[in-house]
Amino acid sequence: MKLSTKGRYGLRAMIDLAQSTEEGPIATHSIAERQGISERYLEQLMIPLKRAGLVKSIRGFQGGYMLVKKPEDITAGDIIRALEGPIAPVECVSETNPEACERFENCITRSLWSEVRDSIAEVLDTYTLADLAQGTTTS
Repeated sequence: MKLSTKGRYGLRAMIDLAQSTEEGPIATHSIAERQGISERYLEQLMIPLKRAGLVKSIRGFQGGYMLVKKPEDITAGDIIRALEGPIAPVECVSETNPEACERFENCITRSLWSEVRDSIAEVLDTYTLADLAQGTTTS
């Protein structure tokens, strides 16, 4: 499973917001500049994050984006799922619809792929934005 720039850049933008929670709404151009991300691309990333209930936008002169929840209540997994979709190293073990595979009942490698998916999900769901914003690791 390879994360696209959507997941990687979106996670960086969300960490940036977590580090700036006391400042109020943060303009996309500020995040884009600090993170080295195109502002246009960042605006596109904010749409699914907003749809997932992770950020909200504030209009106006002092507007921008803010986290909807506290940084300790948002995991890396929440962000990756919002931007990349369900976690799955292969389609047949998707978190949302694993039965879609025609070999669901008798696939000899399914348990391997399920365990890989669960391991990835566990790591992503262990790290919160608060952890990442503070540079904290679980290892």
